[in-house]
Amino acid sequence: MDRSKALAALSALAHETRLSVFRMLVIAGPEGHVAGAIAERAGVPPSTMSHHLATLERAGLVQSERESRLIHYRVDYAAMRRLLTFLMQ
Repeated sequence: MDRSKALAALSALAHETRLSVFRMLVIAGPEGHVAGAIAERAGVPPSTMSHHLATLERAGLVQSERESRLIHYRVDYAAMRRLLTFLMQ
């Protein structure tokens, strides 16, 4: 991982709600959660949560997949490992 990607990822995680959501998705595992459930669990309005999820996705930390009318979010574990490797080097 290069420095600019690491900075983008760390910047995305430097917000209380996004960090909480990222941790929630890590715990959820490969199944992840749908956007509405994430918003409900975090106690955040869906439109605000959409913004936070988009920020995490742009930073490369989560991936989304549309399933009919629902958007399913999962952690990109390979990206998370690259970030951790970068931080440990």
